[in-house]
Amino acid sequence: MAIDLCNKPEATRLLDDPELWGGGPGDDPGGAPVELSWAERVRRGGGGSGGDGGGGRRGSHIRNLPPTHGIGDPAAWESNFGHALDAVAERLDRRPDAELVRQAEHHPDPVMREQALYEFADRHEVDIGDKIALLSHAVTRDPDRQVRWDALWAIEKLAGPEACQALRRFRRDPDPEIAEWAGLFLGELQTGDPAFDGRGCHTTPGRTFDETIFLLIHCDLYIRLDPENRRWGKLSLAPQGLARVYGQAHACPNVETRERQLVIAKTISGLHPDGTPHVDNYLFRGFTERSRPDRGNFFFESHVSRPFFVSGRADDPSQGEVQSHIGFMREGCWYLDDRFKIRGADAIRYVRGRFQGWGYVNPARLTGKSLEQVLLPGNAILSTLHDPVAGPLTNAFIHGTFKGKLNDWDGDGLIDLNSRDVYSTVEGELDLDMDGKPDAPGVACCCYRVPGP
Repeated sequence: MAIDLCNKPEATRLLDDPELWGGGPGDDPGGAPVELSWAERVRRGGGGSGGDGGGGRRGSHIRNLPPTHGIGDPAAWESNFGHALDAVAERLDRRPDAELVRQAEHHPDPVMREQALYEFADRHEVDIGDKIALLSHAVTRDPDRQVRWDALWAIEKLAGPEACQALRRFRRDPDPEIAEWAGLFLGELQTGDPAFDGRGCHTTPGRTFDETIFLLIHCDLYIRLDPENRRWGKLSLAPQGLARVYGQAHACPNVETRERQLVIAKTISGLHPDGTPHVDNYLFRGFTERSRPDRGNFFFESHVSRPFFVSGRADDPSQGEVQSHIGFMREGCWYLDDRFKIRGADAIRYVRGRFQGWGYVNPARLTGKSLEQVLLPGNAILSTLHDPVAGPLTNAFIHGTFKGKLNDWDGDGLIDLNSRDVYSTVEGELDLDMDGKPDAPGVACCCYRVPGP
């Protein structure tokens, strides 16, 4: 998430802006400061990074904000463990900026090109213009479709007038998904809400879930490097890099239960020697706030039984295996489209939010390795502190954001509601033949075991 902290000097500017704090037109008649929207701050010339003339504040970080009355109660704005870790963590990817640019443009693996893009954008000392130029180049030229839309997301994360200008360029891209992502991200920056195109939709009959929403997930992995908790390492994972290691996730709601229950179905490709996917399903439950008919704000948690592998590699029992329970949280907002109907109800067109949990990264799988040797299928696992074996080994805090929208996956011009293959029942149990029935009642994770190194 630290990329979201880059290029945010407007918060510092608001503290000493006389228009906001000293009786200017931004104040109400009684002299109390009025909170301006992002769009209004941009119109007044101070939103994003454009208000400081390109000086040193262009690379500023929200962690450097002074603790004054303008920010408010530090219990609210400073109690974020991920942000605290980002302020002190050592960057584990130490490639020079020039090398990141070279790999972003020329690495043969799209996962590694995207990883270089996100690492470059995450660096606070790099000029915002250079970041957006490299990301825009990827959107324009990269042959991989997902690199292109993930680069658009990175542009949105940087925010500011430069990001808005860059996103506008791609609203009429020949690829309708790129065009819609660009318009969606631009809508969020300008109004806070996503904007959708006018395509129709298609339902695949006979599926377990009403919708299978492909998720983009970006996270920072903060790894504890010493037992005194003084040294932390940081690895920022771009969406495709995260999917390669932890699995590609889909949000799988059904209309009748989506406000209280959701399955996140996850698959890792390339882990099993026989080519079968590693399947890992998570049943989430929680509350959804529905005061508005077009959206739902949610907070969900998962607490599922999982094998914990002491090796730190999924499905690898070579150093021992114990059964444990893994917890995770996700919160955010989903948006409905009243043109897309499921049994008379509006379908979820888009979801966004954040998540956090614990992980285990075996230092032996990290030390002295290139990033290509680190970002391997299953090469890090989720964990828990509430287990006598997994707890002492848990050494990573996982903190990130997610977005997902319905796409046209077969190119017929219609948005596919539920065409993605997911191997889960409505209760999160394993269902490899997708018949809606559990392969083994109560089992939510595949039982395949890979040989150790």
